[in-house]
Amino acid sequence: MNENAANQDAHWVHPWEYMATAGNAGRTTLSHGEGIYVYDDKGARMIDGPAGMWCTQIGYGRAEMAQAIAEQATRLTYINPFSLSAEPPTRLARKLASVAPGVMNQVFLTTGGTTAVETALRFVHYYNNVLGRPAKKHIISRAGAYHGSSYLTGMIAGKDRDKSFLDISMPQAHLLSGVNPRLRPEGMSLEDFCTARVNELEAKILEIGPDKVGAFIAEPVQASGGVIVAPDGYFRRVWEVCLKYDVLFIADEVVTAFGRLGYWFASKEVFGVEPDLVTCAKGITSGYLPLGACLISDRVFAQVSGEQAQGGTFAHGYTNSGHPVCSAAALKNMEIMEREELLAHVRDIGPHFQRRLHALRDIPLVVDTRGMGLLGCVECTVRGAHDSGLSQAQLLALDTELGARIDRHCQSLGLMLRPIVNLCVFSPALIITRAQIDEMFDIMREGIVRTMHEVEQEMGYALA
Repeated sequence: MNENAANQDAHWVHPWEYMATAGNAGRTTLSHGEGIYVYDDKGARMIDGPAGMWCTQIGYGRAEMAQAIAEQATRLTYINPFSLSAEPPTRLARKLASVAPGVMNQVFLTTGGTTAVETALRFVHYYNNVLGRPAKKHIISRAGAYHGSSYLTGMIAGKDRDKSFLDISMPQAHLLSGVNPRLRPEGMSLEDFCTARVNELEAKILEIGPDKVGAFIAEPVQASGGVIVAPDGYFRRVWEVCLKYDVLFIADEVVTAFGRLGYWFASKEVFGVEPDLVTCAKGITSGYLPLGACLISDRVFAQVSGEQAQGGTFAHGYTNSGHPVCSAAALKNMEIMEREELLAHVRDIGPHFQRRLHALRDIPLVVDTRGMGLLGCVECTVRGAHDSGLSQAQLLALDTELGARIDRHCQSLGLMLRPIVNLCVFSPALIITRAQIDEMFDIMREGIVRTMHEVEQEMGYALA
């Protein structure tokens, strides 16, 4: 860790700031990036394991991205999106529609993932008001879900710790049980677990009343919830339940879109689903500039537009909706991904990434590995600690320290992680090579083993 980071960070309140150490957190300070690597202010080079925050698909330091951004900034920096149009956002909307998972020719451009989901939720409310169904506003989400940090998106979050000291509650928001197969009841098959979770959605819709449930929202793979991959068939089956009860299906692809699973969008190509609304962000510009989008199916949009508009206005938007410079960055990003065939590349090297990920299970400190495509998570814990009589607060502190130790060792070896308590999540740049995958997981293994030896010394016995 950088010794001067605390002074440099004295005035920046970071997202998810742990207030006890605010201004003195000792974060690593990065100076620049190149390809899949980032460099700290001391010159140390590290593989960027999480690709920023699931987003630097084409890697760092792309000169043609900088050129495209500069050219657009020189030509036309801004438009008022409420009353004007411009070529870059118009082209981008058309491009997104052409690769959408289904017939989705309507694209609402936003500023990021949170505002994309906010747009989807507000559209659900608007849609049902126009159709004369004002009670059909309930939203169903899942435990472990993350859909944004605005007040509305925070209401449908399924991560309890994120709600500590924040007033985030709404009677129209409902959470289903988690879909992590590792936590299914002992003796239950994956097929029965999947059926139970699908049945839970149907039961919840019937409990609330189909005339009151507006939408079900789900990430194809729960990302910050721990890279949770539901059992095979789950995503399509819950979509079919939504179709049965006229409940809009929102696929939150803020993380899984733009090649993370080997396709522009994962919903249709990977899971066989054509959602009513899709949200995306992050990889849309590879993190070079902030941007997001909400795609709306033609079937849904037609019911509240044109002759069916009922005189309504979708009174929702942002000052920077369809920002020309951000749109130009997205177009160039997609151009690079197509030219370099990165989607096919992910499909080609994804199996190797997953093999190397799951090979870490032989380390006693590792309790689970999971992932898809170029998404992965290594879950570590001290076996037996959860049966030792420690309080939940003590167990959380133990797991948090464990994740921090692994992160410190891996950084010293040349790999930057994103520890989420005791979870080490991976989503490297899509340009990563097979050799770089091996390098990354070799470091990961050594970092976990070093941490395990430390823990064994402190506890006085072997964990194996």
